[in-house]
Amino acid sequence: MNRRVVITGMGVVTPVGQELETFWSNLLRGHSGIGPITRFDTTGYDSRIAGEVRNLDAKSVFNNPKDHNRTDRFTHLAMACAKSAMRDCGVDLEKLDRTRFGVLASTGIGGLKTLEDQHSALVNKGPGRVSAFTIPMLIGNMASGAISMEFGLQGPNLCIVTACAASNNAVGEAWRIIKFGDADMFIAGGSEASIIPVGLAGFSAMKALSTRNDEPERASRPFDKDRDGFVIAEGGGMIVLEELEHAKARGAKIYCEIAGYGLSGDAYHMTAPPPNGEGAARAMKMALDHAGLAPEQVDYLNAHATSTGLGDICETRAIKSVFGNHAQTGGLTISSTKSMTGHLLGGSGAIELTACALAIRDGKIPPTINLDHPDLECDLDYTPHVMREKEVNVAVNNSFGFGGHNATIVVTKFEE
Repeated sequence: MNRRVVITGMGVVTPVGQELETFWSNLLRGHSGIGPITRFDTTGYDSRIAGEVRNLDAKSVFNNPKDHNRTDRFTHLAMACAKSAMRDCGVDLEKLDRTRFGVLASTGIGGLKTLEDQHSALVNKGPGRVSAFTIPMLIGNMASGAISMEFGLQGPNLCIVTACAASNNAVGEAWRIIKFGDADMFIAGGSEASIIPVGLAGFSAMKALSTRNDEPERASRPFDKDRDGFVIAEGGGMIVLEELEHAKARGAKIYCEIAGYGLSGDAYHMTAPPPNGEGAARAMKMALDHAGLAPEQVDYLNAHATSTGLGDICETRAIKSVFGNHAQTGGLTISSTKSMTGHLLGGSGAIELTACALAIRDGKIPPTINLDHPDLECDLDYTPHVMREKEVNVAVNNSFGFGGHNATIVVTKFEE
């Protein structure tokens, strides 16, 4: 069944912008969304910086304001993204068969704030003070459920929890379901809301976070020899996928085509990738094989590149193993937008895929900021400091997660 799948709508809520064009403009000018944490007192924490989403009117994104109080912040963020994406795609739901419109909203952790708050209520006030909404608020699939109920979407509805690969897997599996013929449209992506005391403390205890607290805007520095960990961030992205003929029949604008999807497991370590990046390489190869593309046809790669010592090196090795001379000689342009947004965990893949789609649309590649002193083992073209103009016909997006989960999406310029 040769059903082609295109992107017809996108919505993001990020530390560098809550509207699509603001997000894109800030990425292109190298604007950092990282700053001191304002949501709670960080005294005593090793890392005190994050990419916060500020001034979000979360109540306004629900048709029923009561739904705001019955859902966790990760669901608020997902719903805000979904509303933006649905407006962007211009769909008239009254003219659609909603049983053919699916939802796949993923997350890495889910309702961590709800869990923290309700555990505190249990310990300090007793079981009678625990909210009746505790379980539905914290479970990871509730964002997907809430979006389906908000729009009356009755197609396939699910949630994939693969840590920081979650929203790339969400888009990839939605692509697969549409190609198989079980839906005509999907809204897919992910969100995360882990900037809370237990989230910050947990990642700090792992020594995973940057402690460059005095220079927050310079703290996320993928591929730089002075990197000291990732910067935790919140937000998300949602993408409307649509079968090509369905999109054309309703006159939808088309950003690009999803041409390939690859996934793999490292089977190596809970939190560290294998030194040679073999699992990541297999995901990239599978995605290119699905797309029917050779490595030298890829123009841009948005790297997972979180600003961790081992992760950036292993991804560089994986890229070299897949792209060979195309990467070594500069034919492949790479960047890490996490240098500006921080790491949105389960929400990262969708916003980075959005950046790939916009790079194809505009012929502009966002930079990797803070790349002042490249690591000797990270010696490829990472677009340091400044946006680059380049025609992008094929882009690759990488996302990798704790547990050894690897997911890669290939998008191409749409051609009839």
